[in-house]
Amino acid sequence: MNDKMSALALLVVSVSLISFLSLTSCSSNRASPTSSSPTAPAQGTTQSQAQSDLDKQRKDAEQQARPEIEKQRQDARQEAEKNLDKDAIAAVEETNKAVSAIAANKLGEARAAIERATGKIEVLVARNSATALIPVSLQVEVIDAAPQESNAIQQLAKDASKAVDAKDYPAARVLLYGLTSEIRVRTYSLPLISYPVALTEAARLLDQQKVQDANTVLLTALNTLAVIDRVTPLPLVLARAAIDQARQQSQQNKTTAQALLETAKKQLQRSKDLGYTGRDPEYTALNSDISNLEKQLKGNGDATSVFAKLEDRFSAFVKRQSQLERR
Repeated sequence: MNDKMSALALLVVSVSLISFLSLTSCSSNRASPTSSSPTAPAQGTTQSQAQSDLDKQRKDAEQQARPEIEKQRQDARQEAEKNLDKDAIAAVEETNKAVSAIAANKLGEARAAIERATGKIEVLVARNSATALIPVSLQVEVIDAAPQESNAIQQLAKDASKAVDAKDYPAARVLLYGLTSEIRVRTYSLPLISYPVALTEAARLLDQQKVQDANTVLLTALNTLAVIDRVTPLPLVLARAAIDQARQQSQQNKTTAQALLETAKKQLQRSKDLGYTGRDPEYTALNSDISNLEKQLKGNGDATSVFAKLEDRFSAFVKRQSQLERR
């Protein structure tokens, strides 16, 4: 079983890399005439052309959503950067200086750095008495390693579950990575409870000439910063972008608008399949709203206000998703 899972994990890595390079590539095969006869039925040709046009519209929608993904990434970074604390960052920098000074056998400089770090921590504790974690650094990345089709997603989920049951956790991690489609903001935070204790202990050990022990305490403190992830599901970003494009096309080309709404429904389902709070009832409500909008577009009425309400609801859902903490 382990060999089988490992081989499968390698296969998923290859698929994931290909999917990452093509952020939202369409994985369904396009329909095309297969008959070699020069007198193929005209109806078949028409159906093939219609399917090809639909596929092109969907692909165009995904390509046009790329700027929206980048905008969402930049917005996520800017929002996260607002929470970084200068004093906490300085405390970590001073701790690193103390480690470097110990390595160079400059114990006086190490003590001075620890004292400066302790001073910063005291300011933090006084200013944030009710806060346990203070953000000091972050990473923002876009990951889209997941399949497009529901069947493929479900199969990966089953394989990951089997790998966990077999205690093949390395394979399970790779398989679960293949179910990732998100903008991830990872924040590293300084724990106000344990960090000052570590600094005090390191200073005490230095005074007792226990240099290596002091160094170990400081390194442990630096390596135990709390990690918190916040993610924005890419399928929801793509769905929202498709709805916005459908609104723009609704007056000029209703066929294109319908195709874009179908893309939005597909991405909404993809987000649910990938487990981004997949049991949230908002998925069902949004899907129903899109279906109602599709019906309305078949008439001659103005759907502008309906589009606006749907976009607002989608934006609120995306925001709520991106605020969930994963530790």
